[in-house]
Amino acid sequence: MSDAWLVGRASELVAVAQSSHLAAQLDAANEIDHILAEAQGRGEPRIVAQLLRAAAVVRLVTPGLVDMSDPQLDEMLAHCRRHGLIVLEADARALRGRRFLLGNAEDKALTEIAAALAMMLDEEPEPDPVFDKRTWDQLLATTLQDIALVLTQLGVYEMADDVLARAHNALWESGQPHQIYVHLVNRTRLRIGWGLRLERVNFRQEADEQFRVAAGLAEAAEVPFRQSLHPGRRDLDAAEQVPILGAAQALTNPSEDHLDRLWSLRGLSMYARELIIVAIALARCLVEANRLDDALKVLGDTRTQMEHDTSEPSLVLSLEREYAHLCGPHTTSALEAYNSALEAELWHMRESRVATLMTRREHERLTRAHGAIAQQALQDPLTGLPNRRALDDKMGELIAGEVYPFSIALVDLDGFKGVNDRHSHAEGDDVLRVIASTLRQALRGDDMVARYGGDEFVVLLPGAPLHAAEAALGRAVDAVAGLPIDLSRGVTLSVGVISLRPRESANQALSRADSAMYVAKRQGGCQVAAVAGEPSAEA
Repeated sequence: MSDAWLVGRASELVAVAQSSHLAAQLDAANEIDHILAEAQGRGEPRIVAQLLRAAAVVRLVTPGLVDMSDPQLDEMLAHCRRHGLIVLEADARALRGRRFLLGNAEDKALTEIAAALAMMLDEEPEPDPVFDKRTWDQLLATTLQDIALVLTQLGVYEMADDVLARAHNALWESGQPHQIYVHLVNRTRLRIGWGLRLERVNFRQEADEQFRVAAGLAEAAEVPFRQSLHPGRRDLDAAEQVPILGAAQALTNPSEDHLDRLWSLRGLSMYARELIIVAIALARCLVEANRLDDALKVLGDTRTQMEHDTSEPSLVLSLEREYAHLCGPHTTSALEAYNSALEAELWHMRESRVATLMTRREHERLTRAHGAIAQQALQDPLTGLPNRRALDDKMGELIAGEVYPFSIALVDLDGFKGVNDRHSHAEGDDVLRVIASTLRQALRGDDMVARYGGDEFVVLLPGAPLHAAEAALGRAVDAVAGLPIDLSRGVTLSVGVISLRPRESANQALSRADSAMYVAKRQGGCQVAAVAGEPSAEA
């Protein structure tokens, strides 16, 4: 199974989990765990990060498994930080925000989403050279949509709309039908929630406009739906199978014509947002059909279902308003006045929530900028790897700590001078970046890869006996040799690896690794030459 197959299958399982009931969701969770284990055995950081995300999302949408998403989310965040995967780190933050909302921890959700916004909107992540443009755009869009979903749940609709506009730009040329379909559903759900919120403060014309936009988006979702991963029937319209899309059409023009469809969609609704939005749409259509008691029962039943749900605070208030509005004859004028005053206060609190979010976003931006400045002193600006100063510090720390076994490798690029001679130094810089990234990905998280100078790198493998280090570096050699020619320009690696001897200095160890590297060069390059230390060093 190729890496592409693993990621593709994980996407299918996420789609199944998001659109199916419990038995299929549990099966999806089980299969995705097997796929994740397969990817972790291979160790490619980007693939592992994407599959950790998929495993977390399946749990977040499956009743009874939500609490079990915490280990995957924590591991995803740590993994992405360790490997410098900024976009996927931002996605981990967004998903943690979603998890906190499910646990009624809104303040923590605000902090997580502020961090995600700072990474995605303030830093503007540079494209990862390992991904082609299409894959990179899709990755950006997925992360932006996860951020927008949490902002929508928090009722911060204007900011969510801006984030989804950025996701739209990323998908414009590169999106697959399923991603476009999901994007349109998210935008439809945003507009409905926004319209319901505006109604609560009596901005009726503005609310009606949001509902009209939502209906247009629902109609546009029809074509990509038919090519999506949604496990539905292709002989029925999307609006007949997707609760948000069917409700959007009914909210624009409530009438009894929508009743059969909405009753069916009510049975298909799985999540709080779907249950509430369909209930409100259905109630309005029942009122148009002079069935007030049925409308009240639908809303009352939904209120009972939402009694302990904390994932959609703004929509729950819209549900309560709808119910109170239909109970009109049973409410006093004083209660109505109180309701108006409360809505005004909630609107003010919403503005306060936005201000809090922006303050935390700026704090996160400044914190990351300060950390970046401090990191620059220890980072090679071309490759992003630790520089010579960071290498010296780490080697000194490991040698002083008498870490055994401890292997050290010196890596030199075969044929790199020819790249500069035949092409340009800019092309050579691109090759250095790609190979540095590939080398870093092929090794363990605890191993240190540093740029030593020019086209030489040093790898520190604490805790690795020589045979294990040789095998790991062999995989790195193979990974570079297997790169597409337009990325590597035919450059390969010659590696010399040694096992540190007791009482050996850093300079002595590097000198021996350099000699071992020249052995690999003389034997034709694109290989590893290993030189053992004293036997006691590996005991």
